[in-house]
Amino acid sequence: MPKYAYATLVTNADYATGALALVRSLKRTATDADIVVLHTGGTPPEALEPLAALGARLQLAELLPTSEAFNERHQRARLHANAPFTKGKKPAFHTPLDNFAKLRLWQLTNYERVVFIDADALVVRNIDRLFGYPEFSAAPNVYEGLQDFHRLNSGVFVAQPSMATFERMLKTLDQPDAFWPRTDQTFLQSFFPDWHGLPVFFNMLQYVWFNLPELWDWKSVSVVHYQYEKPWEENHPRVERLQPLIELWRAYYSGEAIPDTDLLENPVP
Repeated sequence: MPKYAYATLVTNADYATGALALVRSLKRTATDADIVVLHTGGTPPEALEPLAALGARLQLAELLPTSEAFNERHQRARLHANAPFTKGKKPAFHTPLDNFAKLRLWQLTNYERVVFIDADALVVRNIDRLFGYPEFSAAPNVYEGLQDFHRLNSGVFVAQPSMATFERMLKTLDQPDAFWPRTDQTFLQSFFPDWHGLPVFFNMLQYVWFNLPELWDWKSVSVVHYQYEKPWEENHPRVERLQPLIELWRAYYSGEAIPDTDLLENPVP
């Protein structure tokens, strides 16, 4: 399926760590689609080498040519002051402005469809059927309650590369005084107001594990997304509550003793 590709974004060595587990998980699904790693200049070459060794295609993705005023509004301290994250802890290596480089996947016009997956995720079963979904398809940002269903989560989405779309995005993104409180996520929901909703199982956020355990079913989960705290962080605030998911990520990262998720125990309500 050379006309299809999975893509992720790596902006530093930490996210390259996450991408290694993601790429290995995709390879294990026996997909025939390409796997493209978009990487910015903030990623050291030695962090990218293991990804290439797994068969990923490396594609340089420079940060978008946004204005100085736009960059100032979306730098970490100011963004978090104006739109605080109160539900979880963003790691120190997370730079919100880098998220907009994700839009460069619309420049991958050698593909008819691209499924984007955040580097802090795992694919635990084949999801090639997503290439049959329309642009723009994404799962809702569900991790706390029913009110979450009205917002999309940009950790997994289906896109149709197009330079025309990319140019329209750039013009829309950096309007005077434009402020996107959840960066690419807020922008994409605004740009695609009629987004097509995917089942939550295609982007199962890790907080569902303890907030909505009745929703978690390993026989249905296709993608596990480690939003907020990352599984490779040492002693993060929710290590104890998320230990089963962290152990799963570590298995994929090492490539050893990877379990059959259909046989894993669901969280206890």
